Amino acid sequence: MTPVPPRNLRLRAVLAAGALLAAGGTTASRAADLTPDLPRQTPTFAMVDPTTWIVTLGASIQAIPRYPGASDYTAVGYPSIDIRKVGEPRRFSTPDDGFSLALYDNEMFRIGPTARFVPGRYYSDDRRHLFGFRDARFAVEPGVFVEFYPVSFIRTRVEVRQGVYGHHGTVSSLAADYLIPTEKFLFSLGPRFNIGDGSYARKYFGVSPVEATLNGRVTAYDPRSFYSAGVLGAVTYTQSETWAYTAYAGYNRILGASGNSPLVRRPFGDPNQYQFGLRIDYAFRMPALF
Repeated sequence: MTPVPPRNLRLRAVLAAGALLAAGGTTASRAADLTPDLPRQTPTFAMVDPTTWIVTLGASIQAIPRYPGASDYTAVGYPSIDIRKVGEPRRFSTPDDGFSLALYDNEMFRIGPTARFVPGRYYSDDRRHLFGFRDARFAVEPGVFVEFYPVSFIRTRVEVRQGVYGHHGTVSSLAADYLIPTEKFLFSLGPRFNIGDGSYARKYFGVSPVEATLNGRVTAYDPRSFYSAGVLGAVTYTQSETWAYTAYAGYNRILGASGNSPLVRRPFGDPNQYQFGLRIDYAFRMPALF
């Protein structure tokens, strides 16, 4: 075996060290190149496609009191529509929200116009007990709403509305919902408060002296305000990007001056107001129209 000269050994050591440094430098360079390519969490609203809409059409059916304060119930159905751009999250809503259009919308706030329709009270609804009472026509209540998300899983909402048909009172609704999302389900539960002025209260819960005389079973009554408190819960099952199904139930108790009205005492009515319902949503994509 031929011995290796010391000079050659030193040369081989230098070459080996240089190779290691070069390899280390190449590896570090590649690692640095990969760093900007690591996946990052995309914030909400960051990847919006303004050229494509997601349109959600909804159909709801629910059982509600026949009129405010009624003890019997009726089934009503109504449509709904939601339009958003691809990349925008679909906003949470509950069946007792007014028909709304958000003019300002970000992660924490939504603001815009809203409207509600209140069923009327008619003599034909209960000929036995409503004899002598004037009809309270169905009402249209346009107004404004504000939603605020203090955290992602709590929604608060305030509506202020003014009656323009049926009654001319001012009404406010306050709601808060605690959201529990899972892979396929979304559960929500929260309190409800409704407030109305004297004009609204007298329309649905007041009894004039003439009405009391004609009916003969009640005394005249002038409620000066309206308010109620309750709770609403819902569960939504999202089958796919196209189909979703919601079931919900709610309870409200008419309180205060309106709660003492003879029209919410049996046999005329009930201060305990319930609602139950189902909603089906169908979503599809289409080119944005504006």
